[in-house]
Amino acid sequence: MTAMDYLEGLSYLVTIVGLPFAIWVFTKEQRKERVNDDEELYLKLSDEYSNFLRLVLSNADLKLMTKIEPETPFDTEQIERRNILFEILISIFERAYILVYEENMDRQTARLWQTWDDYARYWCRRRDFRDLLPSLLEGEDADFQQFMRRVAAEEAAGPQASAR
Repeated sequence: MTAMDYLEGLSYLVTIVGLPFAIWVFTKEQRKERVNDDEELYLKLSDEYSNFLRLVLSNADLKLMTKIEPETPFDTEQIERRNILFEILISIFERAYILVYEENMDRQTARLWQTWDDYARYWCRRRDFRDLLPSLLEGEDADFQQFMRRVAAEEAAGPQASAR
């Protein structure tokens, strides 16, 4: 066997072993990149929700984080602020729904989506939010509207209906 035959044999071996290995490495890196992209998206959405909560905190007189109804009715200005905050919230929820939710989610996506489902359920337990939901959903994505209406109906019915 000459050196040339030996090198040719090695090149075949590299092709036979190296190509599948390169494909495997490429596929693994693509998956890792997708997970990183999903997590980055989740963090951006979480930042938006955190900013929303800061707005809620700066409007504490609206008592949006308490389960107890305000003792006195809201004045016109408070109603306007509450409605604007709910509009912002729906916008964040719709963005999360469109960017994260999938009909058949893998484990990672389902984990990321679960937080948003929990947030939506939390807010849909509020009667004032549910009462405004039809007007808040006008013009939003049809699938998102259907999702929010279902969650609102489940939360209005009580804890048994919303058991997942």
